[in-house]
Amino acid sequence: MTPQEASVKSAEICRLAPVVPVLVIDDASKARPLAEALVAGGLPALEITLRTPAALDAIREMAKVEGGVVGAGTLLTPADVAAAKDAGAKFGVSPGATDRLLDACEEADLPLLPGAATASEAMRLLERGYTVQKFFPAEAAGGAPALKGIGAPLPQIKFCPTGGVSPSNAATYLALSNTLCVGGSWVAPKDLVEAGDWDAITALAAEAAKLGA
Repeated sequence: MTPQEASVKSAEICRLAPVVPVLVIDDASKARPLAEALVAGGLPALEITLRTPAALDAIREMAKVEGGVVGAGTLLTPADVAAAKDAGAKFGVSPGATDRLLDACEEADLPLLPGAATASEAMRLLERGYTVQKFFPAEAAGGAPALKGIGAPLPQIKFCPTGGVSPSNAATYLALSNTLCVGGSWVAPKDLVEAGDWDAITALAAEAAKLGA
């Protein structure tokens, strides 16, 4: 998969809904009902971060949910890419980008949303062919004003800002011409996941799905 092909696919995934839930899952047994709740609420693209021992099993379970498109976040190494692909991930997300990681994703035909926080990082990825990127850490890197500023000289790049995005600022990001969607964890609060309150999570997802209206 070329970077250009990866960007086309990433853009398609980002346009499925205004919010991509960023999920840290400790218990794989809750993965499938969680995915079902989020998809039912209108958020089909799901990012499971590889930060817990249960992450790969969670991806396997979520990949079974009809209507969902499951991705792996926090990809750092070629080994992460291989494991995510084997578990059923349809896309990858990384906090930054290295040549080894980009090579691995391209060789594995795994569309990657590579992270960038500065104009130079965004330009380097653009030079390689990546026109869809993750702006991370969004709030710490200057928030919507910074992303708007980067967008002025680099209008050919579209972003998914993640990191500090919340219901209070998501709409501001989504109003930018260079933002396709945002990534956020607020749609699946840890307490609701632990309690198995899937109806409440579906309700949060439905509210988030309206942000792009």
